[in-house]
Formats: sequence, C-alpha cells, structure tokens
Amino acid sequence: MAQYFEIHPENPQQRLIHQAVEILNQGGVIAYPTDSSYALGCHIGDKQALDRIRSIRRVDTKHNFTLVCRDLSELSTYAKVENTVYRLLKHYTPGAYTFILKATGEVPRRLQNPKRKTIGLRVPDNNITLALLEQLNQPLMSSTLILPDEEQPLSDPHEIRVQLEHQVDLVIDGGYCGLEATTVVDMVSGTPEVIRRGKGDPEPFE
Repeated sequence: MAQYFEIHPENPQQRLIHQAVEILNQGGVIAYPTDSSYALGCHIGDKQALDRIRSIRRVDTKHNFTLVCRDLSELSTYAKVENTVYRLLKHYTPGAYTFILKATGEVPRRLQNPKRKTIGLRVPDNNITLALLEQLNQPLMSSTLILPDEEQPLSDPHEIRVQLEHQVDLVIDGGYCGLEATTVVDMVSGTPEVIRRGKGDPEPFE
C-alpha cells in the first residue's frame, strides 16, 4: 500500500521531503510532480526499482529513462557537453525540456540507449522536485507517468493513488501540474533536433 504525502508546491515541508528520500534510498518507487506532469522516480543505482517502473509502464529495455538533475553542475558528471551546447542548456534550464546527450562512463549502462550510448537529462522548474534532489544529493532516475494504452500522463494525485497504490511506495500530492510531457531535444550532434514537442517551447530549437 503506497504512502501518500501532501507536500506544499511552493514551500515543501522538509520533514516529508526527508521521509520521501528515505523511501528512495531504501529502493522505493515514487510518483511525484514536476513542472510538466507527474513522473515515476527511483534511486539511480537501483536495478529492481528501475524494473518496477518498466513494469508499471510496460516498456522494454530500449525505453529511455531520464536523469532529473537539480542544476547544470551535475550535467558534466553524466553527459559529454561541449561549450556551445552548455550555453544553450544554461539559457533554457530549469524548464520543461529533456535533452538527449552522449552519456559519460558514470551513467550505468542499463540507463543508456543501447545503440547510441545516450542519456536524457533535465532540470525541472518545480520546488518539490528540487527539494527532493537537494536532499537526495544526486539525480533521480525518472520516467513520465503515462500508463499503458494511454496517451497523456496522469495528472490527479488522488487518481494516481487509486491506480498505483499497490505498485509504488509513495505518491506525492503536489497539486495539479499539467498533462504535457517535456519537449525532448536531441543535442548529440551539437545541432538541436526536436524529437518530441511538449510543454517546453520547441521554437528556439527548430
């Protein structure tokens, strides 16, 4: 049975943030709000939790997971970023974008695209997520909360609780946060290519 925390979207309660991070560190899977939609998250090194998220979403090993980072200082640890690309990312983060970049050796192989050796990275503009990341002190392994056979993410935390109470360990109610996934921009070649249009304005990258 999933726990259910109501966390204030502007001023997250540190006690609840701390408890949520304890759940992550113990191998838990959480449903949490971002600046685009609700997402599923787990500890970056936890293969069992990763497999649970795959099972909930019914995706295979080719599915791209995203590393959700608190700021760009973490990017260089997990992605190979040239100066021109870094300046572009700095201008558009935090925000509702996922950037596809070449992964470094720090990224577990199971998180990389098996052929391209890439990883999706993003810095969200959401106080709850940023508080979680600050307490966790490392990126969160994440995937948009879109259930099988659905086209849009779940947006109502009460509905998430009903549908997933036996599949996740924690649902964080941070209020309604939208139905759009992030805009995904492939930066591997150095020239931006929009591969999914979402909440973030794609125009600067087209």
